[in-house]
Amino acid sequence: MSTETAPSVQLDPLGLFRLDGAVAIVTGASSGLGARFARVLHAVGATVVGVARRADRLDALTAELPGSTAVQADLSQSDDRERAVAEVLARHGRVDVLVNNAGISTVVGVEDESLDVFRGVMEVNVTAVWHLSKLCAPSMIASGAGSIVNVASMLGHVGATPVKQANYCASKGAVVNLTRELALQWARKGVRVNALCPGWFPSEMTQPMEGDEGSQRFIAQNSPIPRMGHDHELDGALLLLASRAGTFITGQSVIVDGGWTAR
Repeated sequence: MSTETAPSVQLDPLGLFRLDGAVAIVTGASSGLGARFARVLHAVGATVVGVARRADRLDALTAELPGSTAVQADLSQSDDRERAVAEVLARHGRVDVLVNNAGISTVVGVEDESLDVFRGVMEVNVTAVWHLSKLCAPSMIASGAGSIVNVASMLGHVGATPVKQANYCASKGAVVNLTRELALQWARKGVRVNALCPGWFPSEMTQPMEGDEGSQRFIAQNSPIPRMGHDHELDGALLLLASRAGTFITGQSVIVDGGWTAR
């Protein structure tokens, strides 16, 4: 065990959450939680690069966030993933924070689900997370520090039934354990890897539930905090994992679900 003396740190707890000068990639930044994450990181000083398929929405986001940039990419395609990271490195010279937020889901019973649909979900939700982490890690290792935040889900820890999402649950469970392994491989190289696991939050994927009385009743009856989360209720967990406030946290899943998984 190391007996290294702890560095002297000025008492500035709020300052630890700042990301001034850091280059932060946020995937799936064109809408929903990804757009929120991009805004939050920008608010604490990061130079944000949004990556997503929909160029028009990315352009609107970058217009809103001075100094931010965007890369249009289809993250289901390995060539696009490689091009996106190469563009960020060419433009900014490094990556300090990677938020692997992009994800997809198909609601279908397993007996009716095609292999192509299952593979498609795994490609975006798991393979892209592994691939982008692999592509960004060398820059972080070279600088001696970096943070990867993999947006998993509480459904990486529990099943979704009666919502039939075996593909999504399998993919997010894989992300949770991939996060642990990447954390172990890179901890001594200065790179932290953690999973942020939201519960039921408003997003494009949950949009059908938001106006559905039965879905809202289901959440209210089963969640200790009887409602969906508000997008700002993920801000603190994101910043903890991305910033210097969390320098001794790695390999963890931070579940923000209103107590759902505590039942």
